[in-house]
Amino acid sequence: MIVSIEGILERSTPLSAVIKAGGLGYLVHVPVTTASRLPSIGQEVTLHTHAIYREDSQALYGFASEPERDFFALLIDKVSGVGPKVGISMMSKLELGSLISAISQGDAALLAKTPGIGKKTAERVIIELKDKLVAFSGSGNGRSTSDKAATPGNPMAGSKPSSPAEDATLALIALGYKQADAAKSVEKAAGKLGPEAATEALIKAALG
Repeated sequence: MIVSIEGILERSTPLSAVIKAGGLGYLVHVPVTTASRLPSIGQEVTLHTHAIYREDSQALYGFASEPERDFFALLIDKVSGVGPKVGISMMSKLELGSLISAISQGDAALLAKTPGIGKKTAERVIIELKDKLVAFSGSGNGRSTSDKAATPGNPMAGSKPSSPAEDATLALIALGYKQADAAKSVEKAAGKLGPEAATEALIKAALG
């Protein structure tokens, strides 16, 4: 099992990073909350990873901290109906601390605002995980303390052939939004944040 990857950040998008390590380029799927903390292209980065192997595919999911990685693994393993895509969507909308708080307090309404999560699934998340969160006490927002890990406050960088609004729209579609709804949500977010808003800021505002 691959539990972490350390290398040079070659590319990044709101939901992925390509890390070169040992002569190979690894595609790592990440939530927006991790993507927004990635360093600049060409710098070293460490992500804590969870690998999923299937008969017809394999995928690597990366997070800025071990608690975030462990919560993702617990979420998709214990909750019926929640797979990697929905897990990434949940962790894109809410920081780890907010997710833990919502589950602990039984706030199904907040969880249900995540694309792909209805009321019943949100309630199932609470039932299945409420008694399994002891290991995450004191995790806060899950930010890593590693110098080489994704660093809070660093702007997300990467090849940007399109505008932040277009990238944000594509990210929302990948998270489960319909194209029209994604475009409308991003347009509304851009109206609030202004024309210079970064991609990750638009995504968070559209999700929130």
